[in-house]
Amino acid sequence: METGRHEPLEAAAMPHTDPYRLSDAGDGDRTDGVSRSDIVRTLLWAVVVLSAVANMAVSYGDTPVVANLACGFVTVLAAGTLAVRALRGRR
Repeated sequence: METGRHEPLEAAAMPHTDPYRLSDAGDGDRTDGVSRSDIVRTLLWAVVVLSAVANMAVSYGDTPVVANLACGFVTVLAAGTLAVRALRGRR
């Protein structure tokens, strides 16, 4: 019957790996922070959400149709740009 004690392993027998580390500590090309693409994607999503909310607000308010069309155009343009960037990123 086993007593629960284990013999210590030698340091060379077991590689020192951290399963939660995404990259090696010795990587010279490691970048901290976010990339330009991440910033653009976040800004485009913000534009989509804000213009959609503005479009709804303009629709309920007593405003000219031009304002509604402008908000809708901005929403479609930003959403289309997000779709094109996502499709290009697959290649």
